Amino acid sequence: MTPTAPRQFDAMLGKAQAIATPRPDMLTMGLCGLSAVLWLGWASTAQGQAQMEGEVITSHGISTFGDLKYPADYPHLDYVNPDAPKGGEIAVWAPGGFDSMHPFTVSGRAGALSSIFFESMLTGTADEIGASYCLLCETMEYPEDRSWVTFNIRPEARFSDGTPLTADDALFSYEILLEKGLPEFRAILSQQVERVEVEGDHRVTYYFNPDFPPRDLPALVGGLSVFSRADYVENDRDFEVSSMEPMLGSAPYTLDRARDNTLVYARNPDYWGWHLPIMQGRSNFDRIRVEYYADYTAAFEGFKAGAYTFRDEASSLIWATGYDFPDVADGHVIKAELPNGNISTGQAFILNLRRQKLQDPRVREAISMMFNFEWSNETLFYGIYARNHSLWENSDLAASGQPSAEELALLEPLADMLPPGVLDAPPVMAPESSATRQLDRGNLRRASALLSEAGWDVGNDGLRRNADGEVLTLEFLNDSQSFDRVINPYVENLRALGIDARHNRVDNAQAVNRERSYDFDITTDQLPMSEIPSSSLMQFFGSETADQSTRNKMGLRSEAVDSLIRTVLDAESQEELTHSVRALDRVLRAYQFRVPQWFKNAHTVAYFDQYGYPDPLPPHARGELDFWWFDADKAAQLRADGALR
Repeated sequence: MTPTAPRQFDAMLGKAQAIATPRPDMLTMGLCGLSAVLWLGWASTAQGQAQMEGEVITSHGISTFGDLKYPADYPHLDYVNPDAPKGGEIAVWAPGGFDSMHPFTVSGRAGALSSIFFESMLTGTADEIGASYCLLCETMEYPEDRSWVTFNIRPEARFSDGTPLTADDALFSYEILLEKGLPEFRAILSQQVERVEVEGDHRVTYYFNPDFPPRDLPALVGGLSVFSRADYVENDRDFEVSSMEPMLGSAPYTLDRARDNTLVYARNPDYWGWHLPIMQGRSNFDRIRVEYYADYTAAFEGFKAGAYTFRDEASSLIWATGYDFPDVADGHVIKAELPNGNISTGQAFILNLRRQKLQDPRVREAISMMFNFEWSNETLFYGIYARNHSLWENSDLAASGQPSAEELALLEPLADMLPPGVLDAPPVMAPESSATRQLDRGNLRRASALLSEAGWDVGNDGLRRNADGEVLTLEFLNDSQSFDRVINPYVENLRALGIDARHNRVDNAQAVNRERSYDFDITTDQLPMSEIPSSSLMQFFGSETADQSTRNKMGLRSEAVDSLIRTVLDAESQEELTHSVRALDRVLRAYQFRVPQWFKNAHTVAYFDQYGYPDPLPPHARGELDFWWFDADKAAQLRADGALR
């Protein structure tokens, strides 16, 4: 992204493994790694390697609409280097600050990667869509109708303190998440799971609510993080209270240091799962260090000085003009564009529909018209970005053209609830503007007409007021200095329209608190969707979570959207899923609760030349914190050359 949006550093910090839980903010959500995709709804069907026992399938994994790629006896994932050396350090950066190492509550600001301590029964891969494999479990069992799932936990599984990980810990983790997890998560989980039963030290079964679509549920509960009950009780913890003492998990990394704006995670040499095929060639660094910086410019200067060693460059200005320092010229720092096959993160300006002034769609459309992406891309971003239109941009799930017959079959029964144009027009696209002028006069005239139709007329002072004499105001909530150059021209354009628009830059803590209490008009956020969207749709767009979700920042309430989400969850084939997602995409875009920003289909990264990575990389992960490795000889040369201390 360019410039980097507030707290949207998930892609930059990469995809750490074995983190499979919802996040209190986008930073930790994006860092959750391949397992987090499970949390967004990776799902299930019978496997080629499954053993049929009556109607029960016993398998080493589960997939949505096809067979698993990897058989039960696979030696390692195809995209890793199984002989990757262990050792060394990789260092990245994060914005703002942290005051907690507990990422499962809205209280406090959780540290970057603070879910790295936890594993789940299942984990995903970076070269498949909708597939997950046993991690904590040795095998899983489920019926063809997926009405329940049993996980047979590996007897050797241990928490990082050496104590056994049991089925009772899995039950405890489910119960504590259901009772004290993030509000939107609790609301959905209570609808999905009917009960959980422990059937011995290493066997736990989840029974699902028959009224909820079962397709994704075995993989979803398989993606829940597992915590230690004994540690929680003995240390008198409260799951809803932030804490600098992380809960006890079983993953390869433990907390080494959390102070002085620095986080250090250390690889556990006694980690129980080093022998697993799924772990070969992964978690290779002895240390993962995160350095915090107050702003983007300071962070770049820190990288140039060697204070950290890997950077996902989110500023087009810096990417185009900043990498002319000596270490780049000398080959000490590698500047590279790596392939990115993921769906766009959906970065956008989000409009708060809870505000009365923003409930009229004509007002929202007028506001959208005044953001000149083309001028911004040409003038500010060096032309390296494409516009976000769809929530599923950069994938086949994005709606386009007139609705297909299959989409109309889903949309027409909802006709009375749909916004205008959904049934008989192409999907809403982000407005086009002139690339040569900041203020597009044609869009200004059209936006002016829309506001006048909506009852906001221009007064003698040039400001728009409604019939009650109230001025149309719009505050941009922003905590990123690098985003000033994007927001300020947008504010100027809106003021030319007669809106009393203002840019309010606050610190990270203020932004988090105000967004969580929905105290904003417009803010920047991401709406990351998955290739197989599932129950996370209810957290992002569902009416019942509109006033309790950390994801549904716009406060969307729509019976049509709720109905289409259910249709997506009910899809039993890839074809059905594609049509239902495209129909949902059309409706979401028609509400115009977002002003789409931009994306690029490549990772722009820079790093000190002391790392190796598999070539080619898998399509769905960059993997620097997962399956890259430290090259000791290259690191020694950097130090000999004085590039690093």
